[in-house]
Amino acid sequence: MATCGEILPRLLQNYGIDTVFGIPGVHTVELYRGLPSTSIRHITPRHEQGAGFMADGYARACARPAACFIISGPGMTNITTAMGQAYADSVPMLVISSVNNTHELGLGEGRLHELPDQSALTRGVSVFSHSVLRAAELPSVLARAFAVFNSARPGPIHIELPLDVITAPGEPLSLVPHPTRARPGPDPRTVEQAALLLKSAERPFVVLGGGVQKAPDAARALVERLGAMTVLTINAKGVLPPGHPLSVGSTLPQKPVLETLESADVVLAIGTELSETDTLLFYSKLNLSGKVIRIDIEAEQLTRNALPHVAICSDSGLAMTALCEALDGFKPDPLTPARVSGVREKLSRMLIPAYRAHQRFLARVAEALPGVIIVGDSTQPVYGGNLSYEPVGPRSWFNSSTGYGTLGYGLPAALGAKLARPERPVVCLIGDGGIQFTIGELATAAELELPVPIIVWNNQGYGEIKKYMVERDIPRIGVDIHTPDFQTIARGFGCRATRVESLDRLDAVLKSANAADGPTLIEVDDHDAQGW
Repeated sequence: MATCGEILPRLLQNYGIDTVFGIPGVHTVELYRGLPSTSIRHITPRHEQGAGFMADGYARACARPAACFIISGPGMTNITTAMGQAYADSVPMLVISSVNNTHELGLGEGRLHELPDQSALTRGVSVFSHSVLRAAELPSVLARAFAVFNSARPGPIHIELPLDVITAPGEPLSLVPHPTRARPGPDPRTVEQAALLLKSAERPFVVLGGGVQKAPDAARALVERLGAMTVLTINAKGVLPPGHPLSVGSTLPQKPVLETLESADVVLAIGTELSETDTLLFYSKLNLSGKVIRIDIEAEQLTRNALPHVAICSDSGLAMTALCEALDGFKPDPLTPARVSGVREKLSRMLIPAYRAHQRFLARVAEALPGVIIVGDSTQPVYGGNLSYEPVGPRSWFNSSTGYGTLGYGLPAALGAKLARPERPVVCLIGDGGIQFTIGELATAAELELPVPIIVWNNQGYGEIKKYMVERDIPRIGVDIHTPDFQTIARGFGCRATRVESLDRLDAVLKSANAADGPTLIEVDDHDAQGW
């Protein structure tokens, strides 16, 4: 008779899961028994944090969740950082772990991998964490998870199975996935209230957040119907095309944009938290003088950071379509594109020399690899790109420099993105400090023969923090770290490796790396790049 653990992969396949990231351990091997009877692909990272970051990059690139099989105890503590990053950015991820036998839970008897309360550990970094205490619970818990993924604000979900539940008989379990409800639509009355406010506005302003990634056409139609100046958060990059006449790009932290936003008489914020990591106002909140309309799929989110005059709890695409229809016949201000152009000119003059170099560098990457997905870490050219880079479409630029803000994300997340979208070029952009957090995943990249260019921006330490300390007259302690020989390390892992000293050479190296039969580590010295 098939066990619960053996049936689990078939259930996951029926829900559309095609990739599992995991490192087998003695507590999870029974989850692997049923994998050969499915078409699910298993990827073995070198660390459970890497598994979580890969699942994150996978979901951001293709808008579908992947699963992670994680051992109890250290496996779960390892993956929680990745879950925290995904939770902060509303990225779907299904984490399935083992846990000790049901009759051993919470006893503190020193069992292998024992934690006092493993589920409690993950509750702060997941939409929910559920302990399956009977095999019969599994179908309904999975139905609940996919209801969240498909119909609510997504995020990581943790399901733990005790060892005796994993090996319990599972034949009576239904393999039919439960249908999930449609994403919620807007209340027509609140849509009409929002439309009336926008029609009366003299200085409307639109903020598009990551919640609109699935509906770029609806977002563009609404912005153009309204004719309002629009800013995109970093997670919304690509929702409007580069150079759109109503878009000021992802420049919300810049003073001219913040001043325009705060002086607007009506602000329409869609799928965004309006948080400090959107505005970089680390010590204050937005001071919005106008009336605020907020659209978000999560009711609680509508009350955070900026209380709205009109709150629309809805799927963003459905709400934007309804609002666009309610604005039918509205005549936008024909002078807005000129005002947008003026703001863009101010923003261009404000770019510091280093960010200008980053802008030229990223433009060359996009030129060399059309349709590229750039996956970044917390590193200097990512900060510059967050302000100036405009990808051709959504899900083409994402990184860990906002939200949770972890280091080490870029490399494994780029591998996940490439596994999700093998037809598109994927580039990893990571610093010399960040890559040392997850450098072992070079072995995973080589093993999978993934043609991912891995650009290591080398400034011999934690450059951004060093700059922060210098500006505040703080002693430079802990930031000038030893820089290893990345060329030798990469080759030792089975990767190609090279250095780039000029933009012209970068072009050729990127094209070669994208066509290779495995990963290529491309080292860029920050001192060389300052002259680009």
